[in-house]
Amino acid sequence: MPAITSLPLMEQFYTIQGEGLHQGKAAVFIRLGGCDVGCVWCDVKESWDAAKHPPTLVSDIVAEAKKSPARLAVITGGEPLMYDLTYLCEELHKAGFILNLETSGAYPLTGKWDWICFSPKKFKEPVAEFPKQADELKVIVFNKHDLKWAEQYAQMVRKDCVLLLQPEWDKEKEMLPLMVEYVKSNPQWRISLQTHKYMDIP
Repeated sequence: MPAITSLPLMEQFYTIQGEGLHQGKAAVFIRLGGCDVGCVWCDVKESWDAAKHPPTLVSDIVAEAKKSPARLAVITGGEPLMYDLTYLCEELHKAGFILNLETSGAYPLTGKWDWICFSPKKFKEPVAEFPKQADELKVIVFNKHDLKWAEQYAQMVRKDCVLLLQPEWDKEKEMLPLMVEYVKSNPQWRISLQTHKYMDIP
């Protein structure tokens, strides 16, 4: 298979990681266009149509990333695993980056990663082998039933996988009190908040 040397880049920016275990770290975000998972509450629906985002050379993506002082890169989407990310990972690793992936797990894993954030969605089931590859399970809580739904994935991931519950932004006031009580009763879980939205940064 020839290397994938260009990818549909929606946006690339330097910011603070707002979510998950690595929350608070400076990071280069590389957001790829294209997604067929279709979360109704997605806050980047403009990423769904890959055709709207021009193919960008991996070499240009890496060159832009190197302009930032941090050496943490977060690859997200859309659904980034719609594409073979082997070459992107190779080139970013050569440039000295630690690589974090954010994915629904709906496609097989490609590339070599330092951290995999697996955020399964009800709208498209993850591939069977994906849960065991996750370093972090992040379940978005849109309604109270999602707390029970999260448990089925907690049974599938490795024992050392970090378990995170994150309220959907528009439902935060409603869901957070339920989540607090849930985590107090189920302390294997932690709460993740979208802190970048509190900080008003991308």
